[in-house]
Amino acid sequence: MRREDSRYPADWLRVAEKDLNRAEHLLSVHDAEAAGFYLQQAVEKFLKAFLLSKGWKLERIHDLEALLNRVLRHDPLLEPFRAVCQKITAFYVIERYPAVTDDELTDEDVRQALGQVKALIEKLQADIRRS
Repeated sequence: MRREDSRYPADWLRVAEKDLNRAEHLLSVHDAEAAGFYLQQAVEKFLKAFLLSKGWKLERIHDLEALLNRVLRHDPLLEPFRAVCQKITAFYVIERYPAVTDDELTDEDVRQALGQVKALIEKLQADIRRS
């Protein structure tokens, strides 16, 4: 039997915040790949929580840019976050699939992306809590 995903924004927000804390913790122990993965998961869930708060029908999607495109219909001022969403989406792939190159994700890569996406996260949290 398949588990049904919650349609409540508050549930997604709670798990997004937990994933964000995990990403920050993993950075503190220098596990960049896992930190990047949890950062992607956190941003994905923040975006989904926002969309659910606007009546969106939940979709199984992990591409942050595609989710951002849906968010922009409600708040076009979030367009400047496109590049960081593209970057963080790649963190998901790095952790989930074997590498074909020797390029490694570094703590600095994840810290920089986290710094760039913090304003988006704060904006989404505030909007969801007002809903």
